[in-house]
Amino acid sequence: MKKKYFGTDGIRGLVGQAPITPDFVLKLGWACGRVFSRTFEGKGRCSVIIGKDTRVSGYMFESALEAGLVAAGVDVKLLGPMPTPAVALMTRTQNADAGIVISASHNPYYDNGIKFFSAAGSKLPDETELAIEAELEETLVCVPSHEIGKVQRVVDAAGRYIEFCKSTVPEGFSLRGLRIAVDCAHGATYHIAPSVLSELGAEVVPIGITPDGFNINEGVGSTDMEALATTVRERDCDLGIAYDGDGDRVLFLDDQGGTVDGDQLIFVIAMHRLREGSSDAGVVGTLMSNLGLETALKAEGLRFVRARVGDRYVRELMEQQGWHLGGESSGHIICSDVTTTGDGIVSSLQVLLALRASGSSLRELLDQMPMFPQTMINVAMPAGARLEELPAVAAAVDEAEAQLGNDGRVLLRPSGTEPVVRVMVEGREAATVESICRSLADAVGEALANA
Repeated sequence: MKKKYFGTDGIRGLVGQAPITPDFVLKLGWACGRVFSRTFEGKGRCSVIIGKDTRVSGYMFESALEAGLVAAGVDVKLLGPMPTPAVALMTRTQNADAGIVISASHNPYYDNGIKFFSAAGSKLPDETELAIEAELEETLVCVPSHEIGKVQRVVDAAGRYIEFCKSTVPEGFSLRGLRIAVDCAHGATYHIAPSVLSELGAEVVPIGITPDGFNINEGVGSTDMEALATTVRERDCDLGIAYDGDGDRVLFLDDQGGTVDGDQLIFVIAMHRLREGSSDAGVVGTLMSNLGLETALKAEGLRFVRARVGDRYVRELMEQQGWHLGGESSGHIICSDVTTTGDGIVSSLQVLLALRASGSSLRELLDQMPMFPQTMINVAMPAGARLEELPAVAAAVDEAEAQLGNDGRVLLRPSGTEPVVRVMVEGREAATVESICRSLADAVGEALANA
């Protein structure tokens, strides 16, 4: 069955427009409570953890979710502003039946969303999301007063998560001697990440740590790293670390302010594990992962497979392959032998662990992984259009692939959030890649216009 509300990562949209409205979120909380209560029937009262990022609308939706859940007879524990992976962790360690995050990740403050974790700290299965959507069609009925859920606030959540993050590196691991610029995007890591790094011995130069409800991801964070690059250069830092608004993504800067993306970070972690003898047979990326990552890993004897774009698909393929490392170029990295979901802080510690063990700089480690130039152009795509049914598109792709030969690749990917198709070309020569991508995008646009 096709889902009406759930996307690849919960439900997301513009605040005040359906479905991201207080009345819908209240009903969503009730529907979740009903489904979770049925799932765990006979095991006592159901409990749910709620965390959020720093958006001003988070307070409104927290109250709405809380009301819906307790009306369904579910107990609620409130974490306040906490990174998304911290909610996954606390769901497990508090023995809750589910976790809910109020966040729109790297989006601006005027967007928001609701994401879910199972009792195991992983994404909800499709059948649970479909059951919640079915319950949303029912009439909201409050349980009797003696069955209404209770609410409590977890006052030491930040401290617990800080200790967990530090526990993911070996005892005695130290960052002493490193000056690290840290950008928390005015988001959910603002009171967490600087403490983790400084308690491990680093000299931390923090930015993006004064959220006001409206400035999340605005000119800061992993989606806009110029302020961090300036800080790295002006403060003579050894490197920079940027998280996104909800803390499940991370990107780095080298000591010159050069960007190091998720593909490169995955390579650094993979090479460390290979040297330490703890590597799996391969790594999972996505359709958008740079060809340079695949080439470099294969040169070291590691396999590389591509999942659909989206961390849930990366995790699913990791489980199928039996591997523990995967992620996306956006910086969403999953180390499943360390934690259950993508975690920006934990991933950054895995990179720092590799750096310290190697004795090299970040840029020196990346000399082994040349990045292939990529060009991507968005082409307007009418509703209902199907690229696979257009012979002109197939012919244009064949021509582009013939020009690239074995040293490149072509990808056409309809966006899941915009009415566009993303035309991506990758190869060894930047000028050639750009030229081929523009020609292909023009051909795709013309085919769609004539369809």
